[in-house]
Amino acid sequence: MIKILIADDHKILRQGIRSLLASQEDFEVVAESSDGQETVKETLKHKPDVVLMDIAMPNLNGFEATRQIKKKLPEVKILVLTMYRDDEYVLQALQAGVSGYVLKDVAVEELITAIRAVHNNQYFLSPSISRTVIDASLGKIERADKEPFDLLTPREREVVQLIAEGYTNKQIAVKLFISVKTVDAHRSHIMDKLDIHDVATLVKYAVRRGLTDLHTQR
Repeated sequence: MIKILIADDHKILRQGIRSLLASQEDFEVVAESSDGQETVKETLKHKPDVVLMDIAMPNLNGFEATRQIKKKLPEVKILVLTMYRDDEYVLQALQAGVSGYVLKDVAVEELITAIRAVHNNQYFLSPSISRTVIDASLGKIERADKEPFDLLTPREREVVQLIAEGYTNKQIAVKLFISVKTVDAHRSHIMDKLDIHDVATLVKYAVRRGLTDLHTQR
């Protein structure tokens, strides 16, 4: 039996996926989650074999949720299920540790095949994914310089997302259980590392990097 967790911030989509997967005798949906932090928590609790991971979720995006899960439960397979087909998103997901990347417009049969493939320690990418991305993920394409985003710590990436979603420093401090002074320090470090000096530009950057989406902003 393949135990599955469905992570997506749209309830109707989660229900639809659950219904589709119920037709497979070897599939069992053990949990659902609606944001990144809840996804990490529910994965640690239920220890599914496969997590169906959306990218643009509130509180913690799919990339960061994947990194946290893989650090604590490396045996759990992450299969991205998203509408984003851009090469940059695919490469970020692979670098975060996912085993597969499937677009939401695929046929049900392809999703089922993908789940079984990653469960069997195989990689699965939708056929439309660029060959360039696959080569880059395998290290065949060298990146000359480290991107500014790579210099951010995991905590700084969380703060970027929350700022982009419209949370104040005080609200971020409460959500992350840190002081407002620490949030201020993170914000300053983020601005310096990214060479961004206003929130509007930071929001655009976060959307472009897949850290958040327009529909997740408050």
